[in-house]
Amino acid sequence: MSQTQNHYDILIIGAGPIGMACAIEAKKANLSYVIVEKGALVNSLFNYPVFMTFFSTSQKLEIGGVPFVTINPKPNRNEAVEYYRRVAEKFDLNIHLFETVKQVVKNDDEVFEIHTSKTNYTANNVIVSTGFYDVPLLMNIPGEDLPKVTHYYKDPHLYAFQNVVVAGANNSGVDAALETYRKGANVTMVVRSGELGPHVKYWVRPDIQNRIKEGEVAALFNSELVEIRENEIDIKTPEGLKTIANDFVIAMTGYQPDFSMLRKFGIDLPESLCPVYNEETMETNVKGLYLAGVVCGGLDTHKLFIENSRVHAEMIIGDIVV
Repeated sequence: MSQTQNHYDILIIGAGPIGMACAIEAKKANLSYVIVEKGALVNSLFNYPVFMTFFSTSQKLEIGGVPFVTINPKPNRNEAVEYYRRVAEKFDLNIHLFETVKQVVKNDDEVFEIHTSKTNYTANNVIVSTGFYDVPLLMNIPGEDLPKVTHYYKDPHLYAFQNVVVAGANNSGVDAALETYRKGANVTMVVRSGELGPHVKYWVRPDIQNRIKEGEVAALFNSELVEIRENEIDIKTPEGLKTIANDFVIAMTGYQPDFSMLRKFGIDLPESLCPVYNEETMETNVKGLYLAGVVCGGLDTHKLFIENSRVHAEMIIGDIVV
């Protein structure tokens, strides 16, 4: 492929906060770049629950030295989406939205050829900053493909006055249970372990504990869904099989990076599924191909966040310009 106007020093896959941070550093270094994003700007954040509050403070979510101003102790999803949009505007970032990367290969000239759903590019370097929110961890049970089942909870109003089961007891599951309960849903939490998740936000934990204690939210611990049907579900509990009426299942069972995409790009994935990369430069086993952000953590999605992976941008661009 000849190097045309679609050739860049760096092509960045993913327009999340860390992908944007990489673009800002590239711009500072006078490197040509483009961000290619399959969805909306900060697509993962856009798909977060509408009323979600971050664990991090606004200062820890800042990129590019742009202040993230909020009157709240911790910002919410709507404030974050607007903040990152304003950052993209301020730096006039070169972002191609709603364009999916299909393949990344190196040609005989050691230049990357990138094929997308809309066009083709070439680049000297590629940064993969795709996060982990795209591939839900499935329960693999009958009925999981029914329309009433979702792995992406967004707005509690949909579930008003309905029989709702929430599978999972980490932050997303607890938020979904509390918010839908407060919209009048009859909520049952189904939790595989014997307690709430260890990472539940400290200001939310007492709330859900009290709702469970008061019987306002039912909680079945050491239990799991085994079958979903149109109007009811089966739950395996320590006391045996339990069948309850059900209108919606919110399966907050977690997410994982798109491992098939990483393998397709030639990135080594050992049994642990933690991608192979140099922790000082973020370069993978493929020379010129870098990882940035939470995608680096593999299945350990609690290891990296926006606040502790912002530094990846400087590390990567620093290695490229050496």
